[in-house]
Amino acid sequence: MSGRKQDRKPMRPGGDGHDDGDRRDRPPGILQVIQSTLAAAFGVQTQQARERDFTRGRPLHYIIAGAVFTVLFILVLVLIVRLVLRSAGV
Repeated sequence: MSGRKQDRKPMRPGGDGHDDGDRRDRPPGILQVIQSTLAAAFGVQTQQARERDFTRGRPLHYIIAGAVFTVLFILVLVLIVRLVLRSAGV
């Protein structure tokens, strides 16, 4: 150990040493966009997440995520219908 002091931010109780203020100012990451898209699709989006999305999120990210989700959802439905029809012998 050298005799130098290291500049560290004090940890808050229960904290992990990260500054939450920096996290609150950043736009939502890809996982948050996906989570928000899925939650909105199923109608279980929290008010806090909705406010985060509308204040810091970029609309294009949510439009793309929504379009991708919609296409995947339709493909899954088509696959399920085909499997059911095949098993029914139609």
